[in-house]
Amino acid sequence: MMPALTRLPILIALICALGAQAQSPEKKTVAPISSALDGELFYQLLLGELNVREGEPGAAYSLILDAARKTTDPRLFQRAVDIALQARSGDSALIAARAWRLALPASKEANRYVLQILIGLNRLSETPEPLKREISNAEAKDRATEILGLQRYFARASDKKGAVAALELALNDYLGAPGLTAAAWTVIGRLRLDANDTSGALDAARKGQASDARSEHPALLALAIMNAKTPQAEAIVKKYLEGKALVAVRMDYARALIEGQRLAEAALQLQTITTEKPDFAEAWLIKGALELQDGKVALSETSLKRYIELTLPKKTGATRAEASRGLSQAYSSLAQIAELRKDYAEADSWLKRIDTPAEQFNAQIRRASLLARQDKLEEARKLIKSLPEKTSDEARQKVAAEIALLRDSKKYKQAYTLLSDAVKRNPNDYDFVYDMAMVAEKLGNLDEMERLLRSVIAIKPDYHHAYNALGYSLADRKIRLPESKKLILKALEFAPGDPFINDSLGWVEFRSGNMYEALRILQEAFKAKPDAEIAAHLGEVLWTIGQQEQALAAFKEGFQINPENETLLDTLKRLRIKF
Repeated sequence: MMPALTRLPILIALICALGAQAQSPEKKTVAPISSALDGELFYQLLLGELNVREGEPGAAYSLILDAARKTTDPRLFQRAVDIALQARSGDSALIAARAWRLALPASKEANRYVLQILIGLNRLSETPEPLKREISNAEAKDRATEILGLQRYFARASDKKGAVAALELALNDYLGAPGLTAAAWTVIGRLRLDANDTSGALDAARKGQASDARSEHPALLALAIMNAKTPQAEAIVKKYLEGKALVAVRMDYARALIEGQRLAEAALQLQTITTEKPDFAEAWLIKGALELQDGKVALSETSLKRYIELTLPKKTGATRAEASRGLSQAYSSLAQIAELRKDYAEADSWLKRIDTPAEQFNAQIRRASLLARQDKLEEARKLIKSLPEKTSDEARQKVAAEIALLRDSKKYKQAYTLLSDAVKRNPNDYDFVYDMAMVAEKLGNLDEMERLLRSVIAIKPDYHHAYNALGYSLADRKIRLPESKKLILKALEFAPGDPFINDSLGWVEFRSGNMYEALRILQEAFKAKPDAEIAAHLGEVLWTIGQQEQALAAFKEGFQINPENETLLDTLKRLRIKF
C-alpha cells in the first residue's frame, strides 16, 4: 500500500488551482473548467515529489522542470529552482531560473532568481544584464527606488570589487538619465564603500549631488562616508542641508556630530529640527540629553517634557517598544534633573514611570541611590538586595550598586570589604579591582592603591582608566612626575581626546611648573567637558599665574555644575575663597 503523502505542497497547490472544481449538491451545476493537470502531468508531479522525499533531488529536479516547461507555471519553475538549491547545485538552479525567465519574460521573480543565483555563484560578470532588466521591469516612477535597492543583492558577494564593476556597467545608461543619476551614483558609491574604496565612494557622492543638489541620497551616502573617517564628505552633507532638507537627513547628521563629540554643532542641528518641525519627537529627546550634559538644566527639562508630550499619545502598535525605550530615557533624565535640585520625591516619581524590563533594574538601583542621599543607607541596601537576579550580570550589578552606595556615603571600610570579597570570587574582574584601588586611596592606603592599579594594567593592558588614575595620583602628590606624565600619555593613546585624561595631563604640567601649557590643556578640557573638577584645576592654575578674576569665574562655573565636588571644595578651602 502507498504511504500517506504528508509533504507535497506544489502538487496540492496545482491540484487546487488547475484541477476541476468540485461540485456541491446545494449549488447549481457549472460547466467544467479545462485543466492543464491531466493524468500524465499529475503522475509526473507526484513522481517528482516522491523523488524529493526519497533523497533523489536530481531526478525530482528533471521531472519538475520538464513539467514547468510544459505548463509555464511559475510555481513549478520556482519549485525546480528550490530543489536544485536544496541539493546545493547552483548551476542547475541557474538553468531552471533562466528557463523560467525565458518562458515568462515579464516575470520579476524569475529575473531576481537569476540575479541572486549568479551572485551566489560569484559569476558577477554575468549580472549586468539581469540588473538592467530589474530596473526596466519597474514602473518609471519606481525606477530610482529600484536602482537604490540594487545594493541589497550584493550584500553577501565575496568579490566586492567585482560587484562594483558589474553594477557600474549595469548602471552606465542611467548615469545621465534625468531623475535617476543621483540614485545611480549613490548606489555605486555605497558598493564602493563596501569594497573599502572610500575615495571612489566620495567621488560618487560628489557626482550624485552635482546631478541633483536636492536629492537626499548623495547626502546620506556622504554621511556613511563621514562615519568611515573621511571628513571631506561633510561638505556634501552641509551643501544639501542648505536647501530644503529632509528632517531625517539632518537628524542623521546630528547623530554623526554627536558620535564625533561635536556636541555644540549637534545641538544647533537639533535646534533647527525642533524649530522647523516642532512635532519631531526624537529631536527633542536628544536635544534634552545634550542640554542636560551641558548643564542647561531648565532647557533640558523643557525639551524632555516636550518629547514626552509628543510621544505618549503615539505609544501604540508597532512603535510601542521604541516609544517605551525613548520614554524611559526621558524619565531617567528628568529624574536626574530632579535629583540635581535635591527634589528626591520627584526624582523617585520619574523613576517609577520606567516600564521597560531592560531599564527597570537600573531604575530600582537609582531609587536605592536616592534613599541613600536622604540618609537612608540601610533601606537603600535592603532595596538592592531584594532585587531579583535573573542573570549573573544582574547579580554583579547588585554588588557594584551596593559598593557605590557605601562609597558615596563615605563608608569606605565597608565598601573595601565588599570589594575584597568580590575580587576574591573573581580576581580578573578588573572593574572591581579598579574600584578597590580607588577606595584604597580614600582610606589613605596609597601603596595598596598603586599595587591594585598596576594589577589592573596587567590584567587588561588597554584599560586607560588605570593609567590615568595612577598618573593623576602621582601628580597630585607631586612625586615621580615624569612617570606620572608617561602614564597619562599612555592613557591618551587608548582614549584620544578624553577630557578627563587631558585634565590629568594639565594637572601634571601644572605640578611640573609648566603653567601656560597646563592652562592651555585645561581650557581645552573644560571646553570639551564642563566639569566641576576640571574647573577646580583650571581655576587654580589661573589663580597661581595671577589671573584672579578669570579664576573666580572658573570656580563659580564649576560650583554651578556641582556644588558638592570634593576637589572643588578642597581647592576653594585651601585658597580661602568663599562664594
